[in-house]
Amino acid sequence: MPPPPKHRDAIVDAAVRLFRQKGYAATGLADIVAASGAPKGSVYHYFPGGKAEIGAAAVREAGRRVVETVRELSAASASAGELVKGHARLLGEWMAASGYRDGAPMTTVLLENAPADDAITREGRAALDAWAGEVAGRLMADGVEATRAASLASLTLAALDGALVQARVAQSSRPLETAAEELVALFAAATRG
Repeated sequence: MPPPPKHRDAIVDAAVRLFRQKGYAATGLADIVAASGAPKGSVYHYFPGGKAEIGAAAVREAGRRVVETVRELSAASASAGELVKGHARLLGEWMAASGYRDGAPMTTVLLENAPADDAITREGRAALDAWAGEVAGRLMADGVEATRAASLASLTLAALDGALVQARVAQSSRPLETAAEELVALFAAATRG
């Protein structure tokens, strides 16, 4: 197996962090190079497509991280409701730690580039589908019918993303808590139904 690329991961990590903090358009390649500690030539070596290619990689990585978090929460939770409450709690803690300055890296990149950039759109679709699939799978394990579980999973993503924006504006994790509480109620009704 070949050794891992020396600077590629650092470039992607820096991009994820900067896109979360500043947005895609406000982040330049020079910012990414400086934050990553990688030589400028590494950016062009690993990402010959430039910033858009880095954006697609950042969306892929941010999506991978979200899915990993949801899987871990699901394994530690007794229900989909506990899963979503735990996820909202983590998001609230993350936002508070940033002084409510951070956003969601996938969201910022996708809002600024989809559907105009095919690669970013494709990575965004895959990341969101994987995230929703994890939530839907947990709902089905709780006894929710597959079509209803898929709808509730889609709503969960929309609610949490919207609550992140509200949390940033309100400088409070309360919107995330409220979204989770309402989702838990919907999940319980779907499980009983």
